[in-house]
Amino acid sequence: MGARVPPWPARAGLDNTFVKSYVGPPGEARVPMSDAAFTSADSQTPTPTDRLSRQIGVVSLTALLIGLAIGSGIFRVPSTVATQIGSVGGIAIIWLAGAAVALAGALPIVAVTTALPRSGGTYVFLRESYGPLVGFLYGWVKMLVTGPASLAALALIFAEYTRAFAPLTDGQVHLVAGALVVTLTTANVRSVPWGVTLQTVSTLAKVLALAVLAVLIFALGDRSHGAIAQPITWSGVTASSFFTALIAVLWTYTGWMEFTYVAGEVKDPVRAYPRALFAGMAIIVPVYLIINAAYLYVLPLPAMAKSTLVASTAATGPLGSRGAAFVAALVMLSTFGALNGSIMASPRVWYAMANDGLFFRSVGAVHPRRGTPYVALLLNMCLGLVAVFTHTFEQLTRIFVLGRWPFITLAVATVFILPRRRPELGPLCRAWGYPYVPAAFVLFSLAMLGNELFRRPADLLPSVGIVVVGIAVHYGSRAVTAWRTPARSATPDAAHP
Repeated sequence: MGARVPPWPARAGLDNTFVKSYVGPPGEARVPMSDAAFTSADSQTPTPTDRLSRQIGVVSLTALLIGLAIGSGIFRVPSTVATQIGSVGGIAIIWLAGAAVALAGALPIVAVTTALPRSGGTYVFLRESYGPLVGFLYGWVKMLVTGPASLAALALIFAEYTRAFAPLTDGQVHLVAGALVVTLTTANVRSVPWGVTLQTVSTLAKVLALAVLAVLIFALGDRSHGAIAQPITWSGVTASSFFTALIAVLWTYTGWMEFTYVAGEVKDPVRAYPRALFAGMAIIVPVYLIINAAYLYVLPLPAMAKSTLVASTAATGPLGSRGAAFVAALVMLSTFGALNGSIMASPRVWYAMANDGLFFRSVGAVHPRRGTPYVALLLNMCLGLVAVFTHTFEQLTRIFVLGRWPFITLAVATVFILPRRRPELGPLCRAWGYPYVPAAFVLFSLAMLGNELFRRPADLLPSVGIVVVGIAVHYGSRAVTAWRTPARSATPDAAHP
């Protein structure tokens, strides 16, 4: 019977450089791992050395996680949840369930990240576990669906709220959103420290601003008409409404996948990732619960369900017109930070794909002076700009969640598959709750996707179509490459051993 694998804290003494050591049972000496441990399980060809330097610490990584999670969702999703769930208790259940689902998925993802701390994060786990096709499809869907959808949704929300300070036409709103994407991309092309500093400062500012908003609503608001003033009930939660509301809530908990993309640039990833995850979730979950409580403190459920700008509606009562302006500035600050985090993290996927030979090699270029994956960043900017000028926010949120969740499910399942393909990484893949927590997450995700497939099959068709096209592109490009590569002739050594 195998020895019990110690949890993360007991394994935190691993070497920093690509975590090139295997930790055995307690008392057993570390066994250094050669570069062969980081060889593709499919091609058995060495993975190219990551050329991005490790500059991101625990604080910056935590700020990235929080900044990616707390974006625009908390200002719009509570209205969607109130529409689906007709009770205060039911709303609390949905938000706590979202936190539980996010943590259940994040624990195994972070464990695998400590085993394979490379740029590209989730893409690397999928490629190593399922092969090049699944890795390519993840990057393909992210390039054409989820990446641009996330970028454009955040930029459009920022631009929409600028109307509180300046009259803008619909066309001008899209121009403001596009200008913001270009500006933040330029900052991240300039240097990694610039992007990291921008992320840390904006995250701190928006968490403090959210806390101030909640305090002001509680201190100055009239609770007599709020939902919390009525007897709290737990009704209104059906299986169908639960999953529908949960999809919206999960939009607000995103971040734990994206912050794995920068794993190749994190100092001491084995220590940094678990600490950043728990520190980040310890801030995100209370902030969401407190803000929802503040909304319910001053708004009845029907008013909350009807409001598309629930934060402004809740703040206008106790704070007047100044409250609406304060909320507008807060939303702009929040989406600014989330957008910067997305621009900083997402291009690392295409950078990693290019280095693995699954995408154009030029996308894997690193700026000779600034040390940033500038071509991948510029590609990300162009794709985001296309989405900004062709979609609405509501279309983008549903596309984002449904397009990425099948891959999230596959990524979490890598904790079961990767140790079989790479036994030397097995101990690092076992997080707290293994194997029950990741198994529960996979089953829950399948149930959620099944519910959406049953209720709204048309919403999944675009993603399915893009995956099918991606399969054709992958095998087509391989066939073209094989056709262009001249056949190898037998070597003299082979003919005369």
